[in-house]
This record gives sequence, structure tokens and C-alpha cells, in this order.
Amino acid sequence: MRTVGIVGVGNMGGGMAAHLLAQGWTVHVHDIVREKVDAFAALGAVPCANAAEAAQDVAALVVCVVDAAQAREVLFGPGGGAASLRKGAAVLLCPTISPRDVESIASQLREIGIAAIDAPMSGGPARARDGSMSLMVACNEAVFEANRPLVEALSRKVFRVGDKVGDGARTKLVNNLLAAINLVGAAEAIALARKLGLDARTTLDVIEQSSGQSWIGVDRMRRAIEGDFEPRAHMTLLAKDSRLALEEAQAAGFEGPLGAAARDVFARAVEEGLAGLDDAALLTLLSS
Repeated sequence: MRTVGIVGVGNMGGGMAAHLLAQGWTVHVHDIVREKVDAFAALGAVPCANAAEAAQDVAALVVCVVDAAQAREVLFGPGGGAASLRKGAAVLLCPTISPRDVESIASQLREIGIAAIDAPMSGGPARARDGSMSLMVACNEAVFEANRPLVEALSRKVFRVGDKVGDGARTKLVNNLLAAINLVGAAEAIALARKLGLDARTTLDVIEQSSGQSWIGVDRMRRAIEGDFEPRAHMTLLAKDSRLALEEAQAAGFEGPLGAAARDVFARAVEEGLAGLDDAALLTLLSS
């Protein structure tokens, strides 16, 4: 079946929906923002009033919301999609949430005959649209094989990180902790360049071709230098993810020198009113 439901068609979910539609999939879409649903309906998607409608007659339901509370709500709350899925269907859990939440949601789904695929994503909206984003997939082999066409339609960069649901979330938190560290470092470096009287654009050109390069640093600082803080990735996302990563580190008895510092910078940015901006606004914070 080349029919899939997507709940949450914001930056990443919207990119995934557009990519699947371009490949000829039938895509049911639901979002709390009706205008987003209408925009995808104009592209050929099936508009749905709630997650339950989005889950009807699909091979899989992709959950692309912000956090665990929202994931539970769209699956098990009023109008939730889990009860509408056929037996043997799958739910792809794509948000960055704690491994314990992934395991708990998977357990609830298993009780009603639905498979869970732990499948957090990374790469940003443009890469979701062109299929080059990363998917970190953890589930048993039979479930993966049954859903391989969808997973590979969504991404050309699929990483099978394990058979145990929850390991995808763990991998994503490790990745996002490094992303947070790299972004704080890039913002600090460009803020320093300005303080030293250097041209920020030229400095970033050098960094991009030199040992200080990081994808997230260059991507965000290009926008920040131009004063473009329109949110592609809200500040709150890496604030949440770095906090979750440090909670996992603490539970594992691990303490590193940089993670907590990056987490604290993001927390400070949120506290100082930058929550609604793109995380590129770290440059504003560190330049003040």
C-alpha cells in the first residue's frame, strides 16, 4: 500500500509530505494549523480533520509532532490515530523524545496490534523535501522489512541503528547534543570575530573551508549574519533536545565537559525571550 498518514505537517513533516506526494504516494495529512492542511490538500494530499481520519486505510502513520505529550495526544487522545489503524500497521515516531517515552508509546501500541518504528530524523526542512535527511531507525527486522518501501521513500540516508525501539531516540539525542555544542561554538566564534573587528561573512567563508567547519554552524550563522531569524528550527527544539540528552547522560553515569554548557546557553536564550526565533539567534544572544 502506497498510502500513508502524516500527523504534523510543519517544517519537517511538511517536507516529508511534499516528498512523498512527488513520488506518487497517497498522503493523508492532519495538523492543528488548518492552513497547513489546506496547503497540502492543494498539492494533492487528503485533508483530515484529526489524527483518526489520517490513520484510516493507511499502511503506516507518521507522527511528526514536537514532543512526547503531543505524540501521546495524537495517538491515544480524543480523535487519536492509534485506534483507527488496521492491525499490523505501523507508527513511525519521528520527533526527538526521550527513549523511555518511545518505549512506553511502543508498548501501548503493541497492546493493540500496532508496530512502532523508532525513527527520529535530522537534516532540516529542505532535506526532508528532497529525501536527503537522515532517519535513525530502530525496530525489529520484520517490521522494518514490512515498511521498507515507506522508510526508503522518505530518506536516502537510512541508518539501521538497532532492533530495540528506543535506540533511535538515543542516537538522535547524541547527535543533537553535538549539534547544540557545534551551534553554540559557531555563534561564539562569529561573535568573537565581530568583537575583533573582522568581517563576519568573510570569517564564515574561511571557517566553512577550514577545520572549524560544521554544517549546522555554517547553515545557521549564514542566516544570523543577515539578521534572518525566521524560524526553520525554533530555539526551543535544541533547548529541549540538549536537556533530554543530558538527562540520558546523567542516567548512564556519564559527565562530559561541553554538553551542560551548551544546554545552559540554549536555556538562557529561551529565558531571554528568543524562544520563538530560529536557533540562529544564538548569535544575537552571544553578541550582546
